[in-house]
Amino acid sequence: MLYELKALREREGVVSLRFDAADEHAAAKQATIQGYTVLTVKPRSAWNAWASRGGRHRGFSLLLFSRELLVLLKSGLALAEALQTLAEKERETHARQIIDSVVSRLREGQPLSIAMQQFPAVFPALYVATIRASEKTGDLPEALDRFVIYQSQVDVVRKKVLSALIYPLLLMVVGGLVSLFLMLYVVPRFSQIYEDIGGNLPFFSRLLLSWGSLLQAHTGPVLAAAGGVIAAVAYVLLNAGTRQWLGEKLWRVPGIGERLRLYHLSRFYRTVGMLLRDGIPVVNALSMVAGILPLAMRQPLVAAARGISEGLPTSRAMDANGLTTPVALRMLVVGERASKMGEMMENIASFHDEEIARWVDWFIRLFEPLLMAFIGIVIGVIVVLMYLPIFELAASVH
Repeated sequence: MLYELKALREREGVVSLRFDAADEHAAAKQATIQGYTVLTVKPRSAWNAWASRGGRHRGFSLLLFSRELLVLLKSGLALAEALQTLAEKERETHARQIIDSVVSRLREGQPLSIAMQQFPAVFPALYVATIRASEKTGDLPEALDRFVIYQSQVDVVRKKVLSALIYPLLLMVVGGLVSLFLMLYVVPRFSQIYEDIGGNLPFFSRLLLSWGSLLQAHTGPVLAAAGGVIAAVAYVLLNAGTRQWLGEKLWRVPGIGERLRLYHLSRFYRTVGMLLRDGIPVVNALSMVAGILPLAMRQPLVAAARGISEGLPTSRAMDANGLTTPVALRMLVVGERASKMGEMMENIASFHDEEIARWVDWFIRLFEPLLMAFIGIVIGVIVVLMYLPIFELAASVH
């Protein structure tokens, strides 16, 4: 769940922060780890979170911004000059205002990370942390390059999953519309024909025709009810508690639960790997990425971070709390020996991304024919029940 915080830190004054955390205590802890003194914490509603993503900050692409800034910095432009160039070429008013505000703060002497932190919905905490770490080492272009690679790889996995779901969803929508058309338009007309002809109809045919006539007689209320159900489902899905409940149920489904865990672990390793390569200590990095994990994995992450702070090797602490796979554990041990934990975590994420992509491809290849068969059976049953009296009438004539 998203939480908004008012916090205080030396040189920055009072700032607004936003964290995704299990509860208010966890959100405050994330801010404390980053050196803030928390003043207030309050939950952010699902509606406001949706409005923020779809409304106020629509048109600002963080990935595109990072790519363009990286190109300008590599071309030799100073940071303020590069940002001013991006603001001047920006056509979207709100995006231009954000960049102008960042430039103004830079010219007042504020570091880039502090300037960006004033816009938490545009520049998330992970991004700000990456920029802050690069300010200490002076390698901002390299940090931007790592973020661009990281975000591109995350987007590739997400697009693969979403694109794989489009066709099944389209099938379900079309199948539902066809079934609704048959029940609201075709079946009532057959019912009128059979009433004029008279005679005994099979039981299931009478049931279907009665249902179709009932729907036609109350078409308005039926459509209104369908719209209400769709709106209710949309509202429920926007509710954090409902999403959490659905997630817990999916985790218990054999096969799917394990793949969900693998997907979240892949994102987790890739994000932590990026932060480690940016020079952020492992305990701080683990605390910062807690928001990208589902609630079921956050408590083990806290325990793993505690174990590492107490002196346990990263591989042992994460394995003891169920945050590894056999492949990940072996690669983490190798990364510890070579002192390349950041690179090794990114390699783990790439390995599991390929595994997830293969499973999604296999699942869709299996699910699509089954879904098409189910839709065909439903429509076929409706059509057969409509024409069954005609078949019987023809048989009696012969």
